[in-house]
Amino acid sequence: MANQKFHFISGLPRAGSTLLAALLLQNPRFHTGMTSPIGTLFSGMLAHFSAGSEFGPVVSQQQRRALLAGLFNNYYADQSDKEVIVDTNRMWCSKLPAVLDLFPDAKIIACVRNVAWVMDSVERLYRANPYENTKLFNDDNERNTVYSRVDTLAQRNRLVGFPWAALKEAYYGEQAKSLLVVDYDLLVQAPEKVLRLIYDFIGEPWFDHDFDHVEYDAPSFDEALGLAGLHRVRSKVSFETRKTILPPDLFEQYAKLSFWLDGAGSEAKVIRAVSK
Repeated sequence: MANQKFHFISGLPRAGSTLLAALLLQNPRFHTGMTSPIGTLFSGMLAHFSAGSEFGPVVSQQQRRALLAGLFNNYYADQSDKEVIVDTNRMWCSKLPAVLDLFPDAKIIACVRNVAWVMDSVERLYRANPYENTKLFNDDNERNTVYSRVDTLAQRNRLVGFPWAALKEAYYGEQAKSLLVVDYDLLVQAPEKVLRLIYDFIGEPWFDHDFDHVEYDAPSFDEALGLAGLHRVRSKVSFETRKTILPPDLFEQYAKLSFWLDGAGSEAKVIRAVSK
């Protein structure tokens, strides 16, 4: 485990993180996957160390660091044959000071997408499961209409609003040099070019991926959430055009939130389309 390298996938939901994990998983030197429980365990353990907890005064900084590092080492103990571990969780962008203290050479790959299309994608999944009250919403007031659903998802502690705010914090923060922002549209339009840039960013030798036969699904996890298909990846990586199902005013409102398109004030690296 001592020689393993740790990197992280974070960013927005419905923005290619599962697809990216599925592609990287083709590399026999790598282990990755959909969202792991380490982020939740990390936050829970940190809460028990912190001010207000009866255990805070008796757990030293050195012990806290060792215990949190142990989460990663123990969770991935059965992957000891893998040289590179890439853990996925949308919360990592909000924990960069701790993450990069534990793993100074780690890189964070943040998957992004026009927020209006993120909302469109979640809404499509919701409508595809009309006989299920998904756990994304707490009550009928939140799930009643597309307006209440989208506005709920956009709240700063919910599915879209939290990772958006966490990414913005990381993008303009002092650890931004360790962040690579990957746009979903570019990933599916030019997967090899984008993957090569990701390999360069994490300092790993190139592996020839198969973009026509990608496999990943997590039906039991998605069914427990009440949102079948959430982590299902299409076999062939491709870009599909479609009309939005959001009302025009709602789509326009959320289409304006792609702050990563402006490189001013950030040291983060962003994979952008080359203008001709």
